[in-house]
Amino acid sequence: MAATPLNAQRIEDYALIGNCMTAALVGRNGSIDWFPVPRFDSPACFSALLGEAKNGRWLIAPSEHGLAVERRYRPGTMVLETRFRTRSGTALLIDFMPLCAESSPSFASDGRRVDLVRIVRGEAGVVTFAMELIFRFDYGTIVPWVRRRPDGLSAVAGPDALLLRTQVDLQGREQTTVGEFTVHAGEIIPCTLSWYRSHEAEPAAYDPTLALNETVAYWETWSARHQAKSEWREAELRSLLTLKALTYRPTGGIVAAATTSLPEKLGGVRNWDYRFCWLRDATFTLYALLLSGYREEAQDWREWLLRAVAGSSAEVQVMYGLAGERRLPEYELSALQGYAGSRPVRVGNAAHTQRQTDIFGEIVDAFYSAQLHGIEPEDDARHVQESLLEFLEGHWQEPDSGIWEIRGAERRHTHSAVMAWVAFDRAIKSAEKFGLKGPVGRWKAIRSHIHREVCTRGVDHERGVFVQGYDGKALDSALLRIPLVGFLPPQDARVVATAEAVARDLSEDGFVLRYRPEEAPDGLPASEGAFLICSFWLADNYALLGREREARALFERLLDIRNDVGLLAEEYDPAAKCLLGNFPQAFSHVGLVNTAHNLSRGRGPADRRSAH
Repeated sequence: MAATPLNAQRIEDYALIGNCMTAALVGRNGSIDWFPVPRFDSPACFSALLGEAKNGRWLIAPSEHGLAVERRYRPGTMVLETRFRTRSGTALLIDFMPLCAESSPSFASDGRRVDLVRIVRGEAGVVTFAMELIFRFDYGTIVPWVRRRPDGLSAVAGPDALLLRTQVDLQGREQTTVGEFTVHAGEIIPCTLSWYRSHEAEPAAYDPTLALNETVAYWETWSARHQAKSEWREAELRSLLTLKALTYRPTGGIVAAATTSLPEKLGGVRNWDYRFCWLRDATFTLYALLLSGYREEAQDWREWLLRAVAGSSAEVQVMYGLAGERRLPEYELSALQGYAGSRPVRVGNAAHTQRQTDIFGEIVDAFYSAQLHGIEPEDDARHVQESLLEFLEGHWQEPDSGIWEIRGAERRHTHSAVMAWVAFDRAIKSAEKFGLKGPVGRWKAIRSHIHREVCTRGVDHERGVFVQGYDGKALDSALLRIPLVGFLPPQDARVVATAEAVARDLSEDGFVLRYRPEEAPDGLPASEGAFLICSFWLADNYALLGREREARALFERLLDIRNDVGLLAEEYDPAAKCLLGNFPQAFSHVGLVNTAHNLSRGRGPADRRSAH
């Protein structure tokens, strides 16, 4: 078989397909990584691990060696097309997940079903394909009972079942299903894989070609709402489509990434589960959606945020599950080798128990920003804000784990204090503009106190730069957010000096690191890639300073490191020139959209937030 071995593929060799219920990653070699994990009344989305054949995969690729591969998303959609050119012919592999939309005739009777469709279409000559399936459940620990059917195969184990419908003749071989087929010019060979609950009736069959047409129409209609008219319109739209695909439709939650445990350094231990919703992304995500014309998605995200944080303010978490779940226990899958030997492989995220003060600023700012854009708050939103601010009054001065979720000792983080200032600043403005009730006079006193403290203890006065922790020396790229949230004007000498220091001392080949672990120990081995959202923040700083040439140059470099279908991971290794970390990363794509707005017109997100 000519296909690239699964574990030899780079992170950037993958593309995302999804239906706003679940998502899968498709490799350049024709492999698919996807396994549904049951969650409440529907499968939880975003359950991909890469490079683990024992975890399950579905491979469709030409048998002939020496093939050429070209791929793209069909414009304005999440439908992936991979064209294989061989000596004997050319064929197109079309991968997508049908949308369970009410307007879809194929799925009008079942809004919960989850299907993965692969269509092989012959374009010229004849091409012989090999198919390989490894059915596994529960992170590769369960081998299901596979049975032959007249129209394909079924696989059942415990609560889960998969149904493969295909005309390809398949055989079992050492707990793997294999087959081979040929496709001629003009011929179409469809295959569908459906997940369902094993105790329920099998999902009904449907016409894959009709489902393709309906799915394309849905995404094209959605893309037509995109309002940006910048020179980077296509890059923006691809990022917005990615954000939409990372949205869990039943709740409106937006997951941070589709994967777990893709490493921040190949072979390293900084491997985390990002298949959850972070509150920290809230305001930036709102702006990316609202300024691009996606008001409904922004409102759904705001409502998810409100439901997630409801309850005691002392129990607000930095992250939640897709429906707002709070228990996200972290454990390791010792049987899995990890991507490129990067272990451990983790499920769950222990950072959900950390104290991270900055999230209070993000929550209050998100509610305020939504109202600025005409999304009227419910009474519950006002009560939540009032409760959060009351709690923050007594706790903003406590040490925390900071924006980067450091797994060492808690300390006073400058960025956390800045975001506490944001919480009180937006509360004051909400009271003045929208009638939020509260002790405005006391809020103003606290806001002034925080500002003085940050400008005293959060600055290295010898260098005139903001630093990661109070009374410290280490730089932190999170401090690039100071002008972006309006704490100080971009022309302030300390702000300018911080941006210059980050660009000079906290970057590699022009790409920005979060911080240097050797200078600010975080309890884990040093070394990781450049964190992409930080480079977007630096470009935003340049834009606010009027340094358009530098801003555009950095932004263009960031566009250049996207993979061939326009996707970004969490991090980038400038030396190896490869993507690192979980993929695709919502925060990176939010940064792309907002920086494009900042550079293409006045009153972009950076200017809007700083001018609050």
